[in-house]
Amino acid sequence: MRTIQNQTFDAERALYGSKNLLVKNCSFDGPADGESAFKESANVEVQHCFFNLRYPFWHDHGLAIRDSEMTELCRAALWYSDHIEITDTKLHGIKALRECANVKMIGCDIVSPEFGWSVQGIEMEDCDAQSEYFMMRSANLHFKNVRMKGKYSFQYIEDSVFENCVFDTKDAFWHAKNIVVRDSVVKGEYLAWYCENVTFENCKIIGTQPLCYCKGLKLINCEMIDCDLAFERSEVEATITTPVLSIKNPLADSCITVPAVGEIIRDIEEGTGTVQLQEREDACA
Repeated sequence: MRTIQNQTFDAERALYGSKNLLVKNCSFDGPADGESAFKESANVEVQHCFFNLRYPFWHDHGLAIRDSEMTELCRAALWYSDHIEITDTKLHGIKALRECANVKMIGCDIVSPEFGWSVQGIEMEDCDAQSEYFMMRSANLHFKNVRMKGKYSFQYIEDSVFENCVFDTKDAFWHAKNIVVRDSVVKGEYLAWYCENVTFENCKIIGTQPLCYCKGLKLINCEMIDCDLAFERSEVEATITTPVLSIKNPLADSCITVPAVGEIIRDIEEGTGTVQLQEREDACA
């Protein structure tokens, strides 16, 4: 593997088509304002580098990025690439990851609107993220200890697992399919509308009008805080450990077990799902 270190690059396609390359302590910045530094490259490792120019990693195969920084001017940093590892790195440019596959991220700091669109297979652990439309239309996500803040996250995602995460996010998980969220906190309005086969297990759910128009929804030993008008027109099986402000029109064959509920609203013919108080001995069948 060839090594380049302690250099500055600002030319267009500065290292285009590189293969089997280690880049250390380099800066991609300067008056020429060139873009696409590593386009069409393979088996590239980057360590302790600074990126202040656009589109550095497009159509790449086999990337390892460690202890580096991508500024807000480093927009659309990784597109159409695969087999990527990113560790202890700042990704602060818009649209930082898109149309990529087989990605692993550990200890990263993400400040990137529209991050992670149409990604197939991403593991993320011990990361912080600020974003809007985070991970839209992606699949096969596995997140552990991820803290995320921003609106409209995880929309249209599929086949994913989230563990020990904290999400402060409005309109999350809309139209999501085949999702498991465990041991996590999800705060925000209008959670997971129109989702299908989504399970929340040992989670804390906070915010108004959650979990409406859902199919195959499950809640297992979850807390619900400040939740009103929950489960409207949803097919749901739920065991809730805290009182709920109000439940509205759960559909037939739904079963919601809860210690107390402020109001049960049934104002449509289809809203016949069972709401069972836990203190009673009989349970939903």
